[in-house]
Amino acid sequence: MILLCVFMASIMTATAGNFHQDVDITWGGPRANILDGGRQLSLSLDKDSGSGFQSKQEFLFGRFDVQMKLVPRNSAGTVTTFYLSSQGGSHDEIDFEFLGNSSGEPYTLHTNVYSQGKGNREQQFHLWFDPTKGFHTYSIDWSPESIKFLVDNIPIRVFHNWEKIGVSYPKSQPMRVYSSLWNADDWATRGGLVKTDWTQAPFTASYRNFNANGCVASTGSSSCASKFSSTLQGGAQSDQGLDARSRNRLSKFMIYNYCTDHKRFPQGIPAECKRPRFL
Repeated sequence: MILLCVFMASIMTATAGNFHQDVDITWGGPRANILDGGRQLSLSLDKDSGSGFQSKQEFLFGRFDVQMKLVPRNSAGTVTTFYLSSQGGSHDEIDFEFLGNSSGEPYTLHTNVYSQGKGNREQQFHLWFDPTKGFHTYSIDWSPESIKFLVDNIPIRVFHNWEKIGVSYPKSQPMRVYSSLWNADDWATRGGLVKTDWTQAPFTASYRNFNANGCVASTGSSSCASKFSSTLQGGAQSDQGLDARSRNRLSKFMIYNYCTDHKRFPQGIPAECKRPRFL
């Protein structure tokens, strides 16, 4: 038991919540700023550029949390992101994207899962609070069995590993944690009908309490998969989906589900959508 604990300590990393130690500013120059001794970070967007950061380490499975306060007032055309991604054309990716809107209208929370370069697994929600008024916690819990999206520790989506029925699942490519604020007014707000109002710039999103509790990829994929699944996630328990109460509660907040978009999939909805535990 002691040896197991020592081994797990060697492969797991929990960041200390200091942006100086945990992330690198990757683009945007002075538009990205680490503040308050590393305890806070801000990203800004103006007409010339957006900005972004990435984690210093790559991970294979883990739970990744950050508290964010989104762009206030008229944020139409802007996208604020928090996601995991590997590199290359056949990359894996797990997305939180917050699509801005005109002042007084709700943000759209856009989620997606890519595996081997293929996505098309979007679900979108309206949040039950104003994400610009204060900090809220957004989390990605990624294990060999499932991917959970959580808001203030409330699961809003679970994507299961259905490889046994031929559905590709991200499980072998290490990923970094990324965040960015950028202009996407060609599609972000009402399909691109509402453009960014640059008289409102700069647009700014704020971050704090970043935490990456995951298996550092340099340890090796086999160790990360076996130890993370069985020891940290509670084995079979981690494979549970949302219960009926959670599904009923979230049904009024979901505004798009690819599994019900039959026009998009005229040959039939994706295989995972037919499983009883799938939301």
